[in-house]
Amino acid sequence: MSKKPNTKSAETEIDPSSKFEAIRDLLFGENIQQYDSEFETLKSEIDAKKEMLQNYIDEVRGELMQSIDSLSTDVNIRITDLEDSLNDKAETLDAKKVDKKELGKLLVTLGEKISQ
Repeated sequence: MSKKPNTKSAETEIDPSSKFEAIRDLLFGENIQQYDSEFETLKSEIDAKKEMLQNYIDEVRGELMQSIDSLSTDVNIRITDLEDSLNDKAETLDAKKVDKKELGKLLVTLGEKISQ
């Protein structure tokens, strides 16, 4: 069994972030400051737009909740009105209808009076 020699080179021991920075400097050179500035500007604009959208969403959510509450109240009032109307009509119908047993007794009594 032979031992393998340590094959780590100096290149693998260099910090990966410093490699990235070296490549970035080669690609972008002097313009990196300008790019960073533009990216920061874009980032701040995006954050501002995000905050505006979040505020708009919250405002619309509040309006929707208010509309839903209003609609719910209106529906409940209408249901209550319909229930009251139905109860009134049922009471009127009860007052107008004659009980079958009572009607039967009246007819028997009428029949007895007629036959006498």
